[in-house]
Amino acid sequence: MITIPQKITTKWILLVAIIAILLGSFVYGLAKPVNSTSKDTTYVSIKSGMTADTIGNLLYEQGLIKNVLAFRIVSKIHGLDSKLKAGDYSFTKDMSVMQIVDKLASGETAQKQITIPEGYTVDQIALLIKEKQLGDPIKFKNLARNFTPYSYMSANSATVYPVEGYIFPDTYEIGSGASEEEILTMMVTEFDKRFSQGMRERTEQIGLSNREVIILASLVEKEARIDSDRPIIAGVFLNRLKHSMPLQSCATIQYILGYPKPELSIQDTEIESAYNTYLHSGLPPGPIANPGLASINAVLYSTDTDYLYFVADKQGYHHFSKTYEEHLTAIEQVQK
Repeated sequence: MITIPQKITTKWILLVAIIAILLGSFVYGLAKPVNSTSKDTTYVSIKSGMTADTIGNLLYEQGLIKNVLAFRIVSKIHGLDSKLKAGDYSFTKDMSVMQIVDKLASGETAQKQITIPEGYTVDQIALLIKEKQLGDPIKFKNLARNFTPYSYMSANSATVYPVEGYIFPDTYEIGSGASEEEILTMMVTEFDKRFSQGMRERTEQIGLSNREVIILASLVEKEARIDSDRPIIAGVFLNRLKHSMPLQSCATIQYILGYPKPELSIQDTEIESAYNTYLHSGLPPGPIANPGLASINAVLYSTDTDYLYFVADKQGYHHFSKTYEEHLTAIEQVQK
């Protein structure tokens, strides 16, 4: 039997302890936050079947950890390497490796935030959904073409998107894995809640249908830049309807074109489309955007006025006129 001297055994134990301490300190150093002051959010999608090594590489590429080996060691030491769950996660660079591992092991998936501005169209919302990596814009638009959950939404065959006008402009928290249909349903359901019973009763009082109010509100939304102008613009549109005058809204031509053209040509106003309010009297077949509450209320409580014309100046303020001659003078002043 070989006997190892006590002195040698003690030295080896001490050496192993020192190495363990140094290794622990090294791993601890690598496991600290990349940037202890950064609060910028980074979204990472963890797919089913990914290994701890693959996840570590992904986190390293995103600048969320300093070292892949440290991530693997921390995961292994805490017995979490086999418990990392798939999903979409949000991380910040002030998180330690342990915090990141805990989040992945607990399945604390992220909710992405998306803000729909007032006046956005379905096409613009689809692009925003793509930009936020929330879904396929083509699929979203295809759903919007066949989505009519509420009776007051347009069923007119000339309508591009029956759901246009009924997606409520707001900030939404979208859960991990939400489908395009779930996102669209959430936004339309929010509109149905925010278009209150009181508003619906008011539409009856002013002799309009819910659909007509939203179409007019969408025109106001696209024409107005200043809040105080909204109810006056609504009053002008209602006056023109009463006098069987074409609405002649530039916003409807821009909707046909698919982009906000600053200066419309005569040829633009001659484009054959049911949405062309220069060629066709009355309302377009459907809303041309998704209006906010300010524009909806502007229609419901429009200014009682004799104005029939308006033109905007370079600052976005509108100049209103009762006669065509006054309108021409206003245009001349605005152009100066």
